[in-house]
Amino acid sequence: RLPAGERDRLHTVIDSYAVQGLRVLGVASTTVDRPFEEPHDVIFEFTGLVGFIDPLRQDVPQALREARDAGIKVAMITGDHPATALAIARSAGIDVTAGVLTGAEVAQLPFNDLCKRLKCARVFARIAPDQKLRVVEAFKADGEIVAMTGDGVNDAPALKAAHIGVAMGERGTDVAREAASLVLLRDDFASIVHAVELGRRIFDNIQKAMCYIIAVHVPTAGMALLPLLFGWP
Repeated sequence: RLPAGERDRLHTVIDSYAVQGLRVLGVASTTVDRPFEEPHDVIFEFTGLVGFIDPLRQDVPQALREARDAGIKVAMITGDHPATALAIARSAGIDVTAGVLTGAEVAQLPFNDLCKRLKCARVFARIAPDQKLRVVEAFKADGEIVAMTGDGVNDAPALKAAHIGVAMGERGTDVAREAASLVLLRDDFASIVHAVELGRRIFDNIQKAMCYIIAVHVPTAGMALLPLLFGWP
C-alpha cells in the first residue's frame, strides 16, 4: 500500500544492496486487537529494509578452481534475488558471463531451448523446487552426469532425479538424506571436491591393478597351456 514513488525508491535501494551480495528483507509492523487469518486484511506500517550477508567459506573459491581443473562444471541454484546471486557467484569464481537465468524463465522456456541455455548458463536465481527439478532433468537430457546438492525437503525431488544426490549431513533434513545417494559429514563444498579426487584415485588404482594382473597372469596361463595344445612334454 506504499505510494508508487516510495516503492520505486525502495526497489532502487534493494537493487543497490543486492549487487553487493546482500540478502534483503522488508520489515513492517501492525497492532491488532483480534486474531486475523489473512495479512491482507490488516493495515501494516512499513518499517524499513534489512540487508545481511552469508559470507562464503574461505576454501570455496579454491575448491571451485580445483573442480574446474578436474573437468567439473559448477552451477549455482538459489532462491535469492538475481543481483545477489550474481554477486555471490562472481566472488566464488563461478562463470557469470552468461548472466543469470531466473525461475520464471526456466518455467517458460521450452525444454529443448532450456537445454541449449544450460550449455552456458551457470547461475540460477528465484528458483522454485519444481524449477530446480526441471534444471536437473535438462542437464541430464543434454548428456551431463549430474550431481545435485541440497539440504531441505523441497530439494528432495531434484536430489532423487540427479545421478548423484548429495545431502548435507549437519543441517540437512531427513527427507533430503533419504533421497540422496551421499550424505556429507561436513557441510562444505570442498568436501565434495575432495571426495571426487579420492574416488578418481581409487578408480585409477583399480585400473592399474587390473592391467598388472592381466599383464602377469595371462602370459603365465598361456605358457602353461602351450604344451597341452601342441602335445609337448
